[in-house]
Amino acid sequence: MAGIVQGKIALVTGAGSGIGRATALEFARQGAQVVAADIVTESAAETAQLIQAEGGEAASVFVDVTDEAAVAAMVDFTVAEYGRLDCAHNNAGILGALSDIANYPRNEYDRVIAVNVTGTWLCLQAEVRQMLTQDQTEGGHTIVNTASVAGLVSNSAIPAYTVSKHAVVGLTTSAAQSYGDQGIRVNAVCPALIETAMSQPFRAEGEEPSTTRVRQTIDRNGQPEDVAALVVWLSSSAASFITGTPVRVDGGALA
Repeated sequence: MAGIVQGKIALVTGAGSGIGRATALEFARQGAQVVAADIVTESAAETAQLIQAEGGEAASVFVDVTDEAAVAAMVDFTVAEYGRLDCAHNNAGILGALSDIANYPRNEYDRVIAVNVTGTWLCLQAEVRQMLTQDQTEGGHTIVNTASVAGLVSNSAIPAYTVSKHAVVGLTTSAAQSYGDQGIRVNAVCPALIETAMSQPFRAEGEEPSTTRVRQTIDRNGQPEDVAALVVWLSSSAASFITGTPVRVDGGALA
């Protein structure tokens, strides 16, 4: 049986680990050819190798999402490798410091905004420019940004991250309004606490990941694969009437 994104070309940033790696793998399992992009080239290459080991087709590329030239080169690489770009998952992001606003270091705030907001902006810009040059495919072109439940509600422990993810939600809805009539759907996924390296600061010293809990109704921890499944579904023709939507994947934490 063909996968839900069979024959699509998918680009994933932050693909070297966590949600990005899980999404790259899920795209491939559902029939896409994948470009895994990351600032750590070895990690991106490992993701591509994992896909290839499962019989999928993948390539890897370096990207620093804060560097406009590097982002453009990433999209150019994708097109040179596979001929087009159908689906993009803008996932690269950082948590930043745990601090209240009054004591938050300015350089750390700037770094979070540069990666999470400007990085998403630059990726969206380059991806949209490429997609607008292409013929439409079934279900159109799709972009999914990684936001967070911190983009929907406040978290006083991570104010810069909260600001950045609110901005990602706004950027998502703005892009969806701009390009929906040109066949490009733009959505965001809003995970709660997911078991990745980024969630480590929220665990007590020595605490096992399996004991990490947030206020949610489903009694288990969120996994990268939970987010990956949603990203790929949003990128498929099954979600062809969904755009401009921040979709929670939070185990009911905000219910």
